[in-house]
Amino acid sequence: MEDMLRVGVITSTHGIRGEVKVFPTTDDPLRFKKLKKCVIDGKREQVAVTVSSVKFFKQFVILKFKEFDDINDIEKYTKCDLLVSREDAVKLEPGEYFICDLIGLDVITDEGKHLGVLKDVLETGANNVYEVEADNGESYLIPVIDQCILDHNLDKKTITVHILPGLLDINK
Repeated sequence: MEDMLRVGVITSTHGIRGEVKVFPTTDDPLRFKKLKKCVIDGKREQVAVTVSSVKFFKQFVILKFKEFDDINDIEKYTKCDLLVSREDAVKLEPGEYFICDLIGLDVITDEGKHLGVLKDVLETGANNVYEVEADNGESYLIPVIDQCILDHNLDKKTITVHILPGLLDINK
């Protein structure tokens, strides 16, 4: 499990007083209202920062950090990830998982067959889709619906799936 979770990417500066425009990579952009501290994953270093103000503009979040008061000081962090510690992350409901915790898990069928390794989670709107890479290099797309996803076991590092008739044939 990763200790730090990405909540956004700094896309550009905003104004001349050290504010930044952040593209949120979280399911809940409103989580930024409660954000107090985070880490900028810079090109050469990680910088711990304290959030002093939060505004919303279209699909972006405008953040001001206590440590930066000038555009010249913050602009070197454009295109950098914004991270939070796992302790400061949004609390998950039972049955919810951070995507980064799922990537790399072994995907096993309910018949005990090793299908492959979870490579990505595609967010489609209706339901997420797991991209599974098989041992032979083939990729399978498995919808994240109750009929297909039976269990996530982070301790055993497995996801148990039920393959609906014809599902793997569609993926070829």
